[in-house]
Amino acid sequence: MSADNGITTLRIVAAVVERADGRHLLVRKRGTEAFMQVGGKIEPGEEPLAALVREFEEEVGLRLDPADIESLGRFGAPAANEPDHVVDAHAYRVRLRPGAEIAVRAELEELVWIDPADPVASYPIAPLSRDLLTAAGH
Repeated sequence: MSADNGITTLRIVAAVVERADGRHLLVRKRGTEAFMQVGGKIEPGEEPLAALVREFEEEVGLRLDPADIESLGRFGAPAANEPDHVVDAHAYRVRLRPGAEIAVRAELEELVWIDPADPVASYPIAPLSRDLLTAAGH
């Protein structure tokens, strides 16, 4: 984490999760309104890919196979749930294998599967999540 001009930067990982039917996973943390990708803060000394694997297992209970992970690059955006914070996100595409089971765990409250070509929904989507859906080709 670093601070500059009263703005704090959070180093995070985010997973653009695709199901076999083309739908994308968004999750909402307990006590928040915005839906976003699975992911979270990178611990000091932790590599981004290791953080992604750890956060994914903690949040949705699935151990990722590195063969199913593809880097999308780094993205910056306003933090969805923390005023005066921005995120520096290492983003990855995760293609779920048919039959992969995921569930809400840890600090998550809810999950939804959206059509990335038409992500208009009755729920707010985090700024980074909108950018990542675009970057993933939707």
